[in-house]
Amino acid sequence: MSRARINPNVFRLTVAQALSGANSVVVYATGAIIGNMLAPNAALATLPISVFVIGMALATLPIGHVARRWGRTVAFMIGNGCGVLMGALAAYALALGSFTLFCVAMLFGGAYAAVVLTFRFAAAECVEAQERPKALSTVLAGGVVAGVLGPQLVSATMSLSSHAYVVTYLAATAVAALSACVLIGVRFNPLPVQSTRQTAGSISAVVRHPRFIIAMLCGVVSYMMMNFMMTSAPLAMELCGIARVHSNTGIEMHVIAMYAPSFFTGRLISRFGAPMMIQCGLVLIGLAALVGMSGMAIGNFWLALVLLGVGWNFGFLGASALVLTCHTPEDGPKVQAVNDFVVFGTMVVGSFLSGGLLDAFGWTVVSGMILPPALLAMAGLLWLQRRQRMVHAQPLS
Repeated sequence: MSRARINPNVFRLTVAQALSGANSVVVYATGAIIGNMLAPNAALATLPISVFVIGMALATLPIGHVARRWGRTVAFMIGNGCGVLMGALAAYALALGSFTLFCVAMLFGGAYAAVVLTFRFAAAECVEAQERPKALSTVLAGGVVAGVLGPQLVSATMSLSSHAYVVTYLAATAVAALSACVLIGVRFNPLPVQSTRQTAGSISAVVRHPRFIIAMLCGVVSYMMMNFMMTSAPLAMELCGIARVHSNTGIEMHVIAMYAPSFFTGRLISRFGAPMMIQCGLVLIGLAALVGMSGMAIGNFWLALVLLGVGWNFGFLGASALVLTCHTPEDGPKVQAVNDFVVFGTMVVGSFLSGGLLDAFGWTVVSGMILPPALLAMAGLLWLQRRQRMVHAQPLS
């Protein structure tokens, strides 16, 4: 999907991804630090991010229903409304010094992030079937801007008020409103009509199919392990005495690494297949764990976060592309909602445990815990490929 021929709807989704993704970056860059400032117990420092992820999980199925019944544009507006509410409530919570209210704000922020992550699937509904991997990766490429905008927003605004980060979250409110304006003009290809009975039956068959289960497992591991490590990294750097400006830079590098490969990941998926890209992603996530275990200097944190970001891109985009091969277009919103519900639901466990594990055992143990799930996902993917070769099924793509 060359720049000269980019679909205008995909372009709008890419811009919205850049704006909306910046708000998620703000949360990940500040959530654990603010939690450490406000929480009654250090072990609860990452609870705001856990609540953020809970919001993502809780929102996925309702948003899928809204998108299916009233269209994706309505779902987008609901999501951006949650984003505006998150920023306003978080700023007020910081002014009051209320940990509870800040966590409530993160719940709405998670709902917003869940809608933002549907942009990748929405892009597939704006183009022909053969262009879907490229459209999906083009939208995620907007995260490169988010990776720069989010940390810079934090660095520029975190000290503008007597209460740290208040102005940061007020700025996040404005960004969410601007994103809503961009999304209003997105138009989607019409979906074929299918009866309720047929749809329900086909969805049930899809979610039980080994291909979908393994695709979902790979998405779970790629996203959960990325979130697990990224959530605790800013706090770990602060506990090591590393200045917050270096922490913000590390998150900026990480988010750019998450999204920059999207400029070519779609082409790589089309050429080598989704399973190969997932395997590369899992290997890079494993390398990130090893680098994190090797030391706690600034360079170790930064390199681990960069490897983690690229690994997430290959693993999560590959898994998303594999999910797209598991359902018909009309079943897409519901099947994708099931996938995202499971992905985000399991992330709750990782994001909540990371703070307590960091407090109890340190950064080295947190990094090392990434390896077993990555190996499990790799084994599942290899089993699926072997099974498919044995039954002479259509090759995974």
